[in-house]
Amino acid sequence: MKLHELADNEGAAKKKKRVARGPGSGKGKTAGRGIKGQKSRSGVALGGYEGGQMPLYRRLPKRGFNKPNRLEFSVVNLGLIEKFIAAGKLDIKSEITEDALVAAGLTSNKRDGIRVLAKGELTSKINLTVTGASASAVEAIEKAGGKVTLLAPVAAAAE
Repeated sequence: MKLHELADNEGAAKKKKRVARGPGSGKGKTAGRGIKGQKSRSGVALGGYEGGQMPLYRRLPKRGFNKPNRLEFSVVNLGLIEKFIAAGKLDIKSEITEDALVAAGLTSNKRDGIRVLAKGELTSKINLTVTGASASAVEAIEKAGGKVTLLAPVAAAAE
């Protein structure tokens, strides 16, 4: 095989339509935009515009509410903890704290605390100190012979 024999598969590369290149192209003169009107001009932004009528997004009532002081937890799964223990990034002989989880790289930051969820299998006996854990995660850790200590959330302690 030589360089000049290399070619794309049939239909792999579609040629760009070149508009406004004369009447013979079938897309000459107005380039398929029709005659006059807002859409024929450049810089058109019709997004939610309805010709002066109150747009739908403003006719519908606002719903919901975002609590400004809500707690945001970093989520860690049991399967991931087990994987990091197997890789030697977490030491099961000492207590595993939130700072140890962040230092190991399980999560980039702990926000208002770390919450452990039960996705994945845990076989190691661990002592875990975190802000939150689901009931099934606590059950799985205790089933493996470990212990979970729950802390008060950081933001709640500041209030």
